[in-house]
Amino acid sequence: MRALSIDAQNKESKEIEIHLQANTVYTFFNSILIDELSCINEHIVYTDAEALEKNKEAYFIGEQLVIGDALILGRDSFEDLEASIPLNEISSLVKHELNAFYSQVIDLLRSSEMNLYRSFEIDVAGEKLQLNPEWVLYTFNLADDKTKQYFIDELKKVVEQKSSSLDYIKRMATLAIRSGATA
Repeated sequence: MRALSIDAQNKESKEIEIHLQANTVYTFFNSILIDELSCINEHIVYTDAEALEKNKEAYFIGEQLVIGDALILGRDSFEDLEASIPLNEISSLVKHELNAFYSQVIDLLRSSEMNLYRSFEIDVAGEKLQLNPEWVLYTFNLADDKTKQYFIDELKKVVEQKSSSLDYIKRMATLAIRSGATA
């Protein structure tokens, strides 16, 4: 079956042939902790859920922040299929350059055991919202330079004090949602 892989370390995208079995994805990453990202239409992007703490390289597929190697398969409902997206299209979507905000934040979060894609819930004005840390980073990356620096400075304090990075991210998510509601 045709699949695509992205080697984060070598910054290389390539076509591979895989024999899809129940453990194929886990074997590819040599891990049972896998994230599934749906950033490509009719495809699923698998990544190692521990890639951040394993100090793997970060990059973007389109607007989606990805950490570590990726395995891309086609997807119909919940069924994995052969990848249909052309390799050159994937290559054009992958951007290995991170801006200073993303680079600094990712370096700070590496020691936190945080999963960027695991959902958490916040309550804003009685409404329960499901978000994830990757959304929070994306949102603060869009902010002005002063707000970005505030985010980084406060995250540094959290890391130095060995406080919960996830609690900090939740607090920042709440601030982002509230500021959007009042803007």
